[in-house]
Amino acid sequence: MKRVCEARLIICGLLASLVSAGAVEAQVGSFSKEDLIELTASWKGERFPDGRPKVPDEILERMKEVTLNEAVSVLLEKGYKYQFDGSWIRINPDKVLVGRAVTVQFMPLRPDMNQGNAALAKKNGDKYGTNKSNLFPLLSKYDVPVVDMFGKGEKGTYVGDNFASQIFSKTGTGIVVDGNIIDIEGYRQLPYFPVFARQWHPTHSADVMVVGTNAPIMIGGAPVVPGDVILGRDQGVVFIPAHLAQAVVEDSEVTRVKDEFTKENMLKGKNYYTVKWDENIRQEYLKWLKAHEKELTPFQRQKLLVEQAF
Repeated sequence: MKRVCEARLIICGLLASLVSAGAVEAQVGSFSKEDLIELTASWKGERFPDGRPKVPDEILERMKEVTLNEAVSVLLEKGYKYQFDGSWIRINPDKVLVGRAVTVQFMPLRPDMNQGNAALAKKNGDKYGTNKSNLFPLLSKYDVPVVDMFGKGEKGTYVGDNFASQIFSKTGTGIVVDGNIIDIEGYRQLPYFPVFARQWHPTHSADVMVVGTNAPIMIGGAPVVPGDVILGRDQGVVFIPAHLAQAVVEDSEVTRVKDEFTKENMLKGKNYYTVKWDENIRQEYLKWLKAHEKELTPFQRQKLLVEQAF
């Protein structure tokens, strides 16, 4: 509970600071391009036109091999304590979900706020307004919609299989919904569409309103920023800040090879896991690496064989 409260304070503080600064555009919680650039200033690479960090496709492909433990370990080491959330139901659980976050936030319906929000959208030329379809024009390949439906079950549905098919046609990924889903059978017919949702209920959404897109949100106890790299597998999702995505991938690739060597020797009765490696073990590892060189990625060869960083 303490972690959830701390994360909520972070999100509320970010939103409040931007509202007070006059940064609101089409919706109460929407961020401008300039806001997103400032919010994600640690990212030094390419960006989308809306300001989101654009982590390279190559890093996203390599991320698909990263385990949740490996990702969380790197984030904890960097001081990011609250980037994991579990307790999901999954559709297509054999698929790994990886992509860049595009966020949308809902709240329980409040008529006066909803009317004002719609007026803001109209004033700023947002033809989608407070409709949940407002996310669709923002999507591109490798994007993952991350939806804060505040955990709502009955009447807390974001999309069914028809709209999910539209999302998949643009992104080729899946979706994370802190709320409800319907049409499970239809989801399963999509060739690759992993879904993480809180629950299933055969009702459409009602009594909710969109209050923000491309703004920081909270999923469970995890703060999520547009452009974060989503890693969903097993029973959880890790929201990786864009500027740490490469570090997560590289650490995983080094750890994965070392673990393979260690486990192989454990099966032979050699304990290389709980002991400090001396020069003899290092040389044995180096010999093993050379024997498996063809199986290594270019990064692994450079790091382990050339630099011998182990």
